[in-house]
Amino acid sequence: MVNVNVQGKKYPATNPYLVGREKIREFAHAVKSTNPINLDVFAAQAAGYNDVVAPPTFAVVIQERSLATVLNDPEADIDFSRVVHGDQRFIHARPIVAGDELVSVLEVASVKTLGAHSMVTFETKIFAEGDELVCTAISTLVVRGGE
Repeated sequence: MVNVNVQGKKYPATNPYLVGREKIREFAHAVKSTNPINLDVFAAQAAGYNDVVAPPTFAVVIQERSLATVLNDPEADIDFSRVVHGDQRFIHARPIVAGDELVSVLEVASVKTLGAHSMVTFETKIFAEGDELVCTAISTLVVRGGE
């Protein structure tokens, strides 16, 4: 059972993640994006960006760095082997672009107990240099209860 006392807990910012052009291209291929701005620098520049633009769901790469922190927190008591992904949403202030250096800060937004199971919602703010909010990633994990 997840420790309900972690509701409201904020975790420290992750180390900076430098978004690479090839990582964006690899992610775009993995999610079957054919949008030229995800793959071609010239197409992205013609659209007004400095470099290739990440597909919107690329933010999960950054969010997962913060999720790893909470999943490894003994106080939270989340058994990852019992986790099922319940929901994922992204609210973008602007697109993620190759060359961005991003950090994320996670807060446990809610912990709900449903019988033997727990639903934990995380809100992760992703910032570029200078504390510019780039994206808010909201995810809910369902942690199955014991036998």
